[in-house]
Amino acid sequence: MKKFFDDIKKDIKFKSAGPGKKLTDDTSAHPNVAHASSSAKNHRYVPTEGAQRAGAAALARIEQQQRPKVHTSHDAIRNQVKRELEAEAAALAEKEKAGGVEGSKVPVKDPASLSVSGVYFTCPLTGATLSKSEREVHIKEAILMRFEEDSVEASVMMIHTFNKDREKVKAAVDIISKYVENICKNPTEEKYRKLKLSNKVFQEKVASVDGSREFLQALGFNSTLLPVEGQEEEEFLVLPEQSPDSLELMKERRDRLQRGEPVRAQLDRQPQAFRPSQNATRFELPSEFYNLTAEELKKEQQQRSDLVEKNSMLRTKAMREREEQRERRKYNYSLLRIRLPDGNLLQGTFYAWDRLPALFEFVRESLVDGWQPFELIAPGGQKLQEAEDVALAECNLVPAALLTFSWDSAVQADIAAAGGKSPTLLKPELLETIKTLS
Repeated sequence: MKKFFDDIKKDIKFKSAGPGKKLTDDTSAHPNVAHASSSAKNHRYVPTEGAQRAGAAALARIEQQQRPKVHTSHDAIRNQVKRELEAEAAALAEKEKAGGVEGSKVPVKDPASLSVSGVYFTCPLTGATLSKSEREVHIKEAILMRFEEDSVEASVMMIHTFNKDREKVKAAVDIISKYVENICKNPTEEKYRKLKLSNKVFQEKVASVDGSREFLQALGFNSTLLPVEGQEEEEFLVLPEQSPDSLELMKERRDRLQRGEPVRAQLDRQPQAFRPSQNATRFELPSEFYNLTAEELKKEQQQRSDLVEKNSMLRTKAMREREEQRERRKYNYSLLRIRLPDGNLLQGTFYAWDRLPALFEFVRESLVDGWQPFELIAPGGQKLQEAEDVALAECNLVPAALLTFSWDSAVQADIAAAGGKSPTLLKPELLETIKTLS
C-alpha cells in the first residue's frame, strides 16, 4: 500500500511557486494532524483492508456521479486520482484563461515591474508554497494521502474541507454522532449497527456529504449485501459487535469529528527587506490584489478624476463613509511596507480584512528585539493601536501603504540612561536577502 501511494506522488505533479517544494509527510503545521511515534516511522505496518477500502472510497467520492462500488485495485485508484486532479487543474486553468480573455480582471502588468510577484499560500499539511489556483487541488491530494497513515483523521479532514455547505456538514456530523451514541448505549442491539444505504435520511443527510462514508468505514463499518424482505439484496454498512474498549475509541473518534475544522491554505506573507529608497511609496500590484474588473477599474478612475472636487463639496459624512466602504471592498489583499529607523523597509502581504494585531505580530516577529514596545504610524499621521480589533481595510491600508515604525520613546530613554545601545532591527535572515527597490 505504501508503494502504491508513493507511485501516485510520482505520477501527479503539482506546480509550486517556491523551488523544490514537494508534497511531504510533515504534520507539524496543522493541529488536527495525528503525529506518528518514532517507532511507527521506523516500522511501517501494512494498512488494513478497511483502510485500503476507505482510501478507495475517498477517491470515488470526489466524482459527482452515482457512487460506484468500493474498489481496492491499486491501478484503478491511481488512475482515478490522476483523472480527478488533472480535471480540476484544467478547469481552474481554463477559468483563469477565460477571465483574462474577457478582461474580467485588472490588466496584467509586466512581472518585472511588480512590487510583489503574486499572492501565495502555504499548505498546513505539507508546507508547500502554492499559488491561488493550486491550493485547493493540492490540499485535496494531501488529505487523500493521509488515509494511509490515519483513515479517521483523513476522513474528518475530508468532511470538513471538501464540502462547502457548512449546514450540510453540521447535519451529517450530528447524524453520525447519533449513530455512535445509539451504538454505545445499546452495544448488543444489532439494529443500531446496521445502516441501510438506501434509507432516505442516510442518502440526503449523510451520503451526500463527501467523507462521511469514509469516516463510518474508519469506525469499522463494512459494506455488506443483506437480504431485505420482499426485495433483492441491498447494501448495508454493518459494524461488528464492539468490545467496551472499542466503544470508548468510537466515542473519541466521534469527538474528533465534532472538533474538525476545514483545512485551509494559509496566506504566505512573503516577508522581504529593502534598502532605503525614494520608491518606498511606489506600488505596482498584481491582479490578485483586486476584486475589480478592468472595465470597472477604468470607470472608477475616470469618475474619481471628474467628480473629486464636486463630491468634496456636496457629500455628507455618511455619504463619504459609504463610499469609503465600497472602496475597501474592491481589494482582496494589502501590501504593506514599514519604514524602520535605519531607513530599511520591511514588506509583507496581508488579507484586506486582517486585523491590526496581525500586522503588529508580523513586525514583531521580524525584529531581533521585537519584545520592546513600538509604534506604527499610518499615512496621514494616524497612530495605529495594536489592541484595536480593526481590519486593515477599515484603516485605509488597502491595497497598499507605507507605514512608519518608531520605538517607544520612554523605553528608549530608559535604555539610553542605563547605558544601553540602540537595538538591532531586522533579523539576520531578512538582512541576508535584502533587496533594492526598482
